[in-house]
Amino acid sequence: MTPLDPALLPTGIRSRILAGVNGLSVHLLEAGSAGQPAILLLHGFPELAFSWRKVMPALAAAGFHVIAPDLRGYGRTTGWSADYDEPLAPFQMLNMVRDQLALVQALDLGEVHMLAGHDYGSPVAAWCALIRPDVFRRLALMSAPFAGPPRFGAPAGRDVHADLAMLDVPRKHYQWYYAERRAAGDMDRPPQGLHAFLRAYYHHKSADWPGNKPFPLSGWTAEELAKMPDYYVMPLHATMPEAVTPHMPATEAPWLTDAELAVYVAEYSRTGFAGGLQSYRCGTSGANAADLTLFSGRRIEVPTLFMAGASDWGIHQAPFALARMQEEACTNFCGLHLIPGAGIGCSRSSRRPWRSC
Repeated sequence: MTPLDPALLPTGIRSRILAGVNGLSVHLLEAGSAGQPAILLLHGFPELAFSWRKVMPALAAAGFHVIAPDLRGYGRTTGWSADYDEPLAPFQMLNMVRDQLALVQALDLGEVHMLAGHDYGSPVAAWCALIRPDVFRRLALMSAPFAGPPRFGAPAGRDVHADLAMLDVPRKHYQWYYAERRAAGDMDRPPQGLHAFLRAYYHHKSADWPGNKPFPLSGWTAEELAKMPDYYVMPLHATMPEAVTPHMPATEAPWLTDAELAVYVAEYSRTGFAGGLQSYRCGTSGANAADLTLFSGRRIEVPTLFMAGASDWGIHQAPFALARMQEEACTNFCGLHLIPGAGIGCSRSSRRPWRSC
């Protein structure tokens, strides 16, 4: 695998491949100079290291060595396999943490000045900081709140998925759909084409879609979950491409042009979505839980802040997680910042700094 074409990147961002990182050859984007305090940026799903290109130059100009990898399962990082019938262990959370520690060591960094994670990168970043506060010295979580480690003996609760399917308008939760065997194929080969699918998907989650007006949910029940948009709690028999098709925008967005979207299309056309979906399977199957309960009662000790778009439903998709993050999961919570005019990482205004897509 070769680095990303420099013509696709803003001035000052470099692309390279770093071999020997916990069994991976990791594709990195970098800005700033080695020897400056390091900032490590972890992307979400379905995104890439490329998603950080608009914030990396500003961070480098502020005096930091900025590093954004394609995570295991994504982009130009190789050394992983995501066949549905293969073991999930490589994609379990503790191995994702191991990937970041191995990357830090391969870069010969003593510590990371700040670790930031967006969407799925947010829990990976949270677990990195919780487990190794000596390495990851500050933490910024984005879009997905961290409610803390799972507890031993937590009650299983009612089967909300059966209840969702019994609603007057039957629904299903997107994470459990993403864990199905068919999901990767549905998204790899959408009938509208990959460019149109991803444009609709990103638009539907942005502040440009007028239905994104999130509010706290009162519990993990079918009736409450069904208040979320179709990209979170989907029509029961729809694929994700079918769920977002009605919301296809007429034109490109200023925060994600067709030329920029073409980078995502090219990368996912080559890799498919299965690598990213493996992590959802680890969560929904309970594969992560046995290891993560070892940290039950432990809290994140490093200074932590949370950022999200004010129009991002991710802040409320897990009821009470936002409050638990602030009150229980962190010993040094430094602030909650909700950015007007932004959804899940995408701002309507080019003047706003929140533009990770």
